[in-house]
Amino acid sequence: MTEQNKAADDLLKRLKKSGRGKLKIYIGMSAGVGKSYRMLVEAQTMLRNGLNVKIGYIETHKRKETEELLHGLPLVPHREVFYKGKRLEELDVNAILILHPEWVVVDELAHSNIPGSKNEKRWQDVIDILSAGVNVITALNIQHIESINDDVKDITGIEVTERVPDSFIQIADEVVNIDLTADELITRLKEGKIYEHSKIEQALRNFFQPEKILQLRELALKEVAGQVERKVEAEVTRPGFRHEHFLACISSNHEIAQNIIRKTARLANYYHSKWFVLYVQTPDESADKIALDKQRHLINNFKLATELGAEVIQMQSRSDGLPPSPNVSRVIMNIAIEKKITTVCIGKPHLNLWKVILRTNIFNHLLKALSENDIDLVILS
Repeated sequence: MTEQNKAADDLLKRLKKSGRGKLKIYIGMSAGVGKSYRMLVEAQTMLRNGLNVKIGYIETHKRKETEELLHGLPLVPHREVFYKGKRLEELDVNAILILHPEWVVVDELAHSNIPGSKNEKRWQDVIDILSAGVNVITALNIQHIESINDDVKDITGIEVTERVPDSFIQIADEVVNIDLTADELITRLKEGKIYEHSKIEQALRNFFQPEKILQLRELALKEVAGQVERKVEAEVTRPGFRHEHFLACISSNHEIAQNIIRKTARLANYYHSKWFVLYVQTPDESADKIALDKQRHLINNFKLATELGAEVIQMQSRSDGLPPSPNVSRVIMNIAIEKKITTVCIGKPHLNLWKVILRTNIFNHLLKALSENDIDLVILS
């Protein structure tokens, strides 16, 4: 985890306490569904009701109906930055903090700031604003949420590089889905309400295909439904409710481990629960034997897990289970009991990690221990 991300993660934890500003997030399945439009409509309503609201940053994409809503709204001047000979504009966080409005609208949440800025990402700028007690209305597309990255890549064939951690979405006081049918969105595109006319045909051939839109729409609906469910679980007392704790067990296989981490993150986020990532180092993967590329991939996966909100646990094992290091099965069992895990997540049986477990003579003891402690075992595809 970078120093900026670590600092932001620490601040996210502090933001959960009282005193910070309220956060409202508009989520959409794609560009053009009307997120910026809805934020400006809300800002106009606030202004009419006498609230101190300002526009910190808005991206109209030269859409006439969106630009018309800017009339009368007080704008915070952007910060001008010269980068590689070009004049660029960024959100001016310091100006917002000095003006200290009740509410500020900040668009393009997943935006990457110009190198040299205080924060690497705009969502980190929003953290600074919230920590000062200013309420924020912001927006992003579903493909910019970190743990959904693989799902979006499968649907669209595109890997989105600008992403927002799930932990940021979780601190929102309100999450609103801006929903359109695939037909409505494509109609808006053809009418020139999303992109200029020269880009419409290319968009129709690539991203704006009905089957892709439907799948992204499903992701957006599930995400917002999950946010509502988490809010209910956090604020409504249920007798006998079981608080979920997840344990993702990974090996040094980079792609499969990454998949397990992301899928377990989705489960943990859905239940608004604590989760852990466990890597058990086998004798074949000791520091003097493991390949450098595997070691690098492991470090990257530990970083990903941390950024998605997990606590990473690293242990050592012996294939014979003799002291001082137990075998993989016993490590999983011990950690599951120690951390009060409710669900253990592991990869498909062909994984090296699974083969190690199956080779041990205490695998049945692991299953028995999990069962006795009311712990579920999930095998992820």
